[in-house]
Amino acid sequence: MSGVTIKSKREIELMRDAGKLLAEVHNRLGEEIAPGISTLDLDRLGEELIRKSGSIPSFLNYEGYPASVCVSINDEVVHGIPRADRIIKEGDIVSLDIGLIHNGYQSDAARTHAVGQVSEEALALIKVTEESFFEGIKYAVAGNHLFDISNAIGNYCISRGYGVVRDLVGHGIGREMHEPPQIPNFPQKRKGILLCAGMTLAIEPMINIGRADVDFSDDGWTVTTADGTLSAHYENTILITEGEPEILSL
Repeated sequence: MSGVTIKSKREIELMRDAGKLLAEVHNRLGEEIAPGISTLDLDRLGEELIRKSGSIPSFLNYEGYPASVCVSINDEVVHGIPRADRIIKEGDIVSLDIGLIHNGYQSDAARTHAVGQVSEEALALIKVTEESFFEGIKYAVAGNHLFDISNAIGNYCISRGYGVVRDLVGHGIGREMHEPPQIPNFPQKRKGILLCAGMTLAIEPMINIGRADVDFSDDGWTVTTADGTLSAHYENTILITEGEPEILSL
């Protein structure tokens, strides 16, 4: 199974707990996003909420990342570093990617928020990115193959004229934030591994209005669209079952 772990009933319960707590953090932070707040304010509140829940922020110091919440604005795809001087404005779109560890198990989820009145094309991008996640997980069923998910996400977005980021992918998750397998969001020629009940996966479409190409910033973290167009990100931690997948972080 290429190192992919099948979770026990007890592990699944622990991941459900982590996912529920992460969903609550996302809901609270989403309510706080408004013109005038800094990305550092969001990070500090996110860390406070995570620690108050008895959890640990997974991202803080992960491979040197200096914050608990990735806050990415407009053309930033992922891994934006929170700063006191980065102020959110009316018309921005803001992606929050957050992970936490609770009782030794991880949950990872991302949401893109519209700040006040945003452009119609920005709203459409956010909507299609979220929809593509749900298109993908229709295939996240035991007996299907991993890349059935990738093909569904990619084809949904490409058919609507969007660029699907190829340099970053989803992943397995459990005791570690990044476990096998890697999960592309773009169509694949191969089938990928067979999906089995008990697998836990972080499915995360990253979709651009323009081209799929991205640039990696000098800060070593922030990923931006190469053509300066808007990008959106939507992610949940899911459990493969014999029937419909269970979304653990909603």
